[in-house]
Amino acid sequence: MSTAADRRADPADAAPAAARVALVTGAGSGIGRAVAAALHGAGYGVVLAGRRQETLDAVAAELRSAGGIAGAAVLPVACDVADPAAVARLFDRTVQAYGRLDLLFNNAGVSAPAVPLEDLRFEQWAAVIDTNLTGAFLCSQQALRIMKRQRPRGGRIINNGSISAQTPRPHSGPYTASKHALTGLTKSIALDGRDHDIACGQIDIGNAATSMTSPMAEGVLQADGTRRAEARMDVAHVGAAVLQMAQLPLDTNILFMTIMARTMPFVGRG
Repeated sequence: MSTAADRRADPADAAPAAARVALVTGAGSGIGRAVAAALHGAGYGVVLAGRRQETLDAVAAELRSAGGIAGAAVLPVACDVADPAAVARLFDRTVQAYGRLDLLFNNAGVSAPAVPLEDLRFEQWAAVIDTNLTGAFLCSQQALRIMKRQRPRGGRIINNGSISAQTPRPHSGPYTASKHALTGLTKSIALDGRDHDIACGQIDIGNAATSMTSPMAEGVLQADGTRRAEARMDVAHVGAAVLQMAQLPLDTNILFMTIMARTMPFVGRG
């Protein structure tokens, strides 16, 4: 009788049994795309999760054409991380295709309009919390179940936090609250995973050059009320940093890492 580990969704997406397997949410662009590329280049079988299938398919095609270590496969799966049923299907697909999960990178995230808190609509608040916090919870819950039962057991969860979790920008209430809460979730998972060979860490990123941070090149509101342009860094450096965290043995963990554009206004802005 075949097991879930023996079944494959598609021969083209099958990974060798010895390959490490990573799942990246928000993989269609920006940080998620860069991290997926770094992991795939290092030999991970990678599941790309995001809202738009056509975008994920394009990223998958890019990764396959870029090569990487022989045997590394790519599986694009459309998923709204705020939907519990969709998240359950995502992780079922992962196990069916690869047989295990070694790394979850909780990256999917959105922000709200930069307006005073009293002018924010409830729907705008809820959209940020649902994606940034509830999405990370739902994905971590599924990953923990898999990592506890698989053999060899264990794995690693890395959450994409933000330097805003501790030092907010003006008019960033929903985003800051979601990332501050994510820090608590990171610590809780790190503690609860301790006896199950599951590590959990967080990477706090400042001004990676993505479409989300493009306004910073023109000038954004500062805490003193002025508007100034801010330095940004190549998003590929974030991919390299996540890969460094991911490749550590499970008896070692980077609980928090901060990576940022060196001259951005962060140190001292609090």
